[in-house]
This record gives sequence, structure tokens and C-alpha cells, in this order.
Amino acid sequence: MKLLRMSKVKTFLENKSLRWRIMICVTVALILMVAMLLSMIRITFNSVETLGDSYKSNSEINSFSIQLAEAEKAMETYVSYHTFESIDAYYSNRYKIEEYTQSMQKRPSTDEVLQKEYIVYQFSRSFISFSTKAVSARRGNNTEELNYYYKKTLDCYNMLLSQLLELNKLLLQQNASNYEKNHDSILSTTQLSFTLFSVFALIIFFFIYLTITSITKPLVEISEVAHRVSKRDFDVPLFNKNTNDEIGNICQAFDRMIISIREYIDTIWEKARTEAELREKEIEMQALYTDAQLRALQNQINPHFLFNTLNSGAQLAMMEGADKTCYFIEQVSDFFRYNIQQQKQTATIAEELGLVDNFVYIMKVRFGNRLDFEKVVPTELPLNVEIPAMTLQPLVENCIKHGLKNTKGKVSLEITIEGKYIIITISDNGSGIPDEIKENVFKAVSADTTRLPAEILNQTSEPVIGDTEKHTGTGLINVFLRLKLYFHRDDIFDITNGPDGKGTKFIIRIPNHV
Repeated sequence: MKLLRMSKVKTFLENKSLRWRIMICVTVALILMVAMLLSMIRITFNSVETLGDSYKSNSEINSFSIQLAEAEKAMETYVSYHTFESIDAYYSNRYKIEEYTQSMQKRPSTDEVLQKEYIVYQFSRSFISFSTKAVSARRGNNTEELNYYYKKTLDCYNMLLSQLLELNKLLLQQNASNYEKNHDSILSTTQLSFTLFSVFALIIFFFIYLTITSITKPLVEISEVAHRVSKRDFDVPLFNKNTNDEIGNICQAFDRMIISIREYIDTIWEKARTEAELREKEIEMQALYTDAQLRALQNQINPHFLFNTLNSGAQLAMMEGADKTCYFIEQVSDFFRYNIQQQKQTATIAEELGLVDNFVYIMKVRFGNRLDFEKVVPTELPLNVEIPAMTLQPLVENCIKHGLKNTKGKVSLEITIEGKYIIITISDNGSGIPDEIKENVFKAVSADTTRLPAEILNQTSEPVIGDTEKHTGTGLINVFLRLKLYFHRDDIFDITNGPDGKGTKFIIRIPNHV
């Protein structure tokens, strides 16, 4: 009968999901643990309460003795010094004494403890009466009555202390006798507590074991079959498990996988033919890839051919005595050579300043006196700090383009040190950058956090001379994104207006690690 019940429980659990089974197990375990805890607390509380009741009376006697002593001391102080504090303390303690005596034995009794308590009650009433009359005599300055009642109060107080001591002894004897009587009861409750703990622990262990077994046993079978399959043994028996839990779903999926593998083996020759076709396509793709590499190499020849041609032109101009033309061509050649050599690399501030000098010279040849360029770079500044290549030139170009919208454009480049930062400021006196472009630049730089650094740094391929107005925001985003990615900081750059509200000022804050 017992085995039949266990079988029904096992079948019931197997038809439930793993989550449901685990939740049932945890819930039952928690309920049993809470029940066990409450039972232990209740048993412990009863034991402590029994012991506490045994000695509560002694504690109350001690508290009563303290109140008597405080009242007697307050009365003596008032009789001697006639202070407000002493009379207030006397009445406060007298009230507590009267309140405590309300629960005392008020009639004679044959019980020794109750009779002693009755005597204490009578002495307490006498103490209150004599001390009150002594205080009243002190208030009326009646020395004769004061001396009489004061002596009566002290005698009554001493007798009361003696009776309290005897009552305390009687209560201790009574409590000790009660403790012996309750000892067997406390021992039995302790044994009951241990028994309940053992029963609850066994029940919890049973539920946990039953749940774990229902989960792990099918997993062990699946593991053994999977091990045989890993050794290319596909002649394994199918599980044919029809339960509705996760384990049953895994077994059914495993059965389907075994059947699929067997079907795959039956069609191996067809797969071989398909692989041959794929191999031919791979050879064709490799040929296309090789052709693409060749085209990429051919495209790289054109920039080198450009500045090599410029160098030849510079040499021809030198031979003809056109020094200015020669110098101009050399500057243009150096400019393009820097662009080609520095792609996807970093450059020092000094190298970037050299590129700016080349670019400004080219622009001055083009615009003449319309362009005024000012560069302030103290000699003691560390110019060997590296920054992303092509950082300063696009900003200078932007300032030149907007600064020349006026009759005479002025562009300034200044480098200073503020604390641990190198501050590079590039400004112009032009019409200023539109707020819409500025907002779009900062929005794009702060939002573009999912792209790869290489993808962003490759955006230096747009033209740097003759750039159109619509590319202004894109160029600034390119520069600021590369600065942000290189230094891993969001406060590396800023865009502000000029002092008078005109013009644009680009500020770059570079950490000085030199």
C-alpha cells in the first residue's frame, strides 16, 4: 500500500513541469521550516515564561525595596533642607508604593507567604502614614510633631525592610520548589522540540530527495545516450518518453535528433555532391577576391602618382627659376603625402602643426590678403604628445571657410597648458557655426557608441580642400569622434562662440602624460 502511494506521487510529479515541481518542493520545505520554527519558538517561550514567572515575585520585591528607600531618602532630605525637589520626589515615590501595595495580601492568611505579605502591607501603610505626617509637620514648622513622626517613620522603615527581607527569602524558597516541579516539564518540552525538529527535517529531506530524483534520473539516462552518440554509435534505443515536462520534451527532441542523424547517414552521397558544388563556388569566390585585391592595389597607386607628379613639377619650377611656384608645389605635395602616410595612424602635435602650416600657406596663395592666420605656440610646450592624425587641419579649414565670409578673415591657433591638460584653441571671426549644426554634431558624437573605432576612423576620406557647406557637420563629427575614441573621454572637445558673439571657437583638451 505504501509503495502504491509513493508510485502515485512519483507519477503525479513526473507529469508536472520542472519549475512546478521545484516550486512545490521549495514551498513545502518552507512551510515545514516555518512550522518547525514556530513550534520551537513556542516551546522556548513557554519554558522561559515558566522560569520568568518563578522569579518575577523576587524582582518585584527588590523594586519595592528601592522605592521605599527612595521615599525615605526624599523625606529625610525634605526634613533637613526643605527643598522643592525633595518633596516632589517624596510624593512621586509614595504614589508608586501605594500603587504596588494594591496588589498585596490585605487580610490575614494561614499561608506563610501570604501572611508575611499581609504584614508587609500593614507596615507599608504605617510608613506612608507616619512619613506623610512628618512632612506635614515640617511644612507647619511643628518641631515636636516632626521629631515624633520622623522617629516613627524611621522605626517603621527599618521594620519594613526586615519584613521584606524575610518575605524575599520565603519567595525564593517557594520559587526553588516550583522550579523543581517544573524541571521535568521543561525537560519533556525540550525532548518534544528535538523530536519535532527531527520529524520536520526527515519530511523536508524526503520531498527534496523525491524532487531531485525525478529530475536527475532522466538526465543521467540522456547523458549516457549522448555519450554513446558522441562515439558514433547511433544504434541506441529511443526514449519514447511521453511525459509533459521539460525532461520529456528533451527526450522527444533527442529521439528526433537520432532519427535525423540516421537519415543524414543514408543521404551522405548526396551531401558529398553538394559539397563538391560548394567547393567549386569557393574557388570562384577566391578568384573574385584576388581580382578585388588587385584593383585595391591599383587604386593605391593613384595618390602616390599624384604627389610624385607634384614633386616633378616642383623640380621643373626650380630649374626654371620660379622659386615661389616651386615652394607652393612642394607645400601641396607635402600636404597630400601627409594625408596618405597618416591614414589610420596617430601623429604628434608638432606633425599636425606642420600640416596646418602647409595648408595655411596653400590657402594664403589662394586668398592672398583676405586671410590673416595667427599661431601662438610657446616653445616650452610638449609637442610630442600624440593625437589622431588629421585633427587640426579640418578645424582650421572650417574656420578659414567661415572666416572668409567677411571682408577679411582672421583665423587663430593657440596652444596653452592648464593643469594636466594641453588646450588647443582654433577660432575665427566669421559668421559663427549655426546652432542646428552644433547641436547635431554633439548629438551624433554622444549617440554613436555602437560603431567600431576602425569604422569611425576611416571617415577621413572626404575632401579637405573645397569642402561644401553640407559637409561641415560631417567633418566635425569625424574629428570629434576620433578624439573621443582615442582618449576615451567625453570632455575632450567643445564648440563655443567668439567673445563678441561672432565667430566660432573650437577647444580641444588633451591630457598631458609627458
